[in-house]
Amino acid sequence: MNIALFGGTFDPIHTGHLKAAKAAARRFRLNRILFIPSGNPPHKIGNHLTPFDHRFAMVSLACAADPRFVPSLLEAPTADGRPQYSIATIRKARRYLRRSDKLFFLIGVDAFLDLPHWKDYRDILDLVDFIVVSRPGYPNRKIAETIPPSMIRRSARLTGEQAIHLRRSLVHVVRGIDAPVASSDIRDAVSAGRGLAGLVPPLVEEYIRKEGLYLSTRKAERTRP
Repeated sequence: MNIALFGGTFDPIHTGHLKAAKAAARRFRLNRILFIPSGNPPHKIGNHLTPFDHRFAMVSLACAADPRFVPSLLEAPTADGRPQYSIATIRKARRYLRRSDKLFFLIGVDAFLDLPHWKDYRDILDLVDFIVVSRPGYPNRKIAETIPPSMIRRSARLTGEQAIHLRRSLVHVVRGIDAPVASSDIRDAVSAGRGLAGLVPPLVEEYIRKEGLYLSTRKAERTRP
């Protein structure tokens, strides 16, 4: 099987996430994409995140329409509140896979450019093939500059997609996915009382409304009984 890990805070998950996942599944013949909400992301320590249970519930609702999409608890928060690192998630996932399974790491270009700040990022680049969802303004040169030169073998085209060959893996660069949606825009829209049509799946919008998520303090006070 071809399996991709797709991590993030998903606060909330939105149509941009799903559009990228569908394009990756189609282009790389992915049998499963594991959507992995991060319980304690190290880059968000000190920031306010919606409780994990809500974020996981929204991911589960968003995944329900596509059998290839699987909500995953690989980064569910632990009792000690330790930060969770992608290197540990990848190694944990590999323990459940067969030797013949192919593992990918699906990621947006902004997050990939931050990769040198991740724990053991060189090991991550060795362990999995990346699918980087890019957009205008991010040439391959900029993406390649994120990778230590000693790890790059050569550049080439594979099945019509740009790919950077590393010593043990590939970094595929996927373009043409127009999904200008950000989770922060959705939170702002809810707080301002605007609709979410086209930004999140209908079931996710219904969940956000029912649970009163992303309301400003002022709006939350008005809705209290």
